[in-house]
Amino acid sequence: MAPRDAEQATSYLVEHYQPGTSVRNLSTWADRLRAAAAEMAHEGEAIRLVHATIVPADESLLCVFEADSEALVRNVYGRAGLGFERISVALSSGEAKSGAPPGPGKEKQA
Repeated sequence: MAPRDAEQATSYLVEHYQPGTSVRNLSTWADRLRAAAAEMAHEGEAIRLVHATIVPADESLLCVFEADSEALVRNVYGRAGLGFERISVALSSGEAKSGAPPGPGKEKQA
C-alpha cells in the first residue's frame, strides 16, 4: 500500500556509507529494502521505496522513502537486516520553497 495521502506522507532520505562494498552488494541491499518495503505495504503499512541511488565513488547507497512515519522506515531496515548511517526528513524543491522546516537528521542504526 502506498502512503495513505501524498499530502500526509513524509519523504525520508536514508544514507549508507560502506567503504569496501561493491556496487553489486549495494544493489543487492537496494533490492532487499525494496522487497521489505513492498512486503510491509502489502501488509497495510503506508510506506514505499521511491528511489535508491548508488554512488560508486563514495561506496554509498542513498534511499528515498515515502512513509507515514520514520518508525516505518526504521522497520523496513530491521526487516531487511540492514543498518544505515543517517535518516533525515527530505523535502522536494517545491516543499523547500514553501518554507516547510527541515526535520532533524537521526543517528546511525546498527
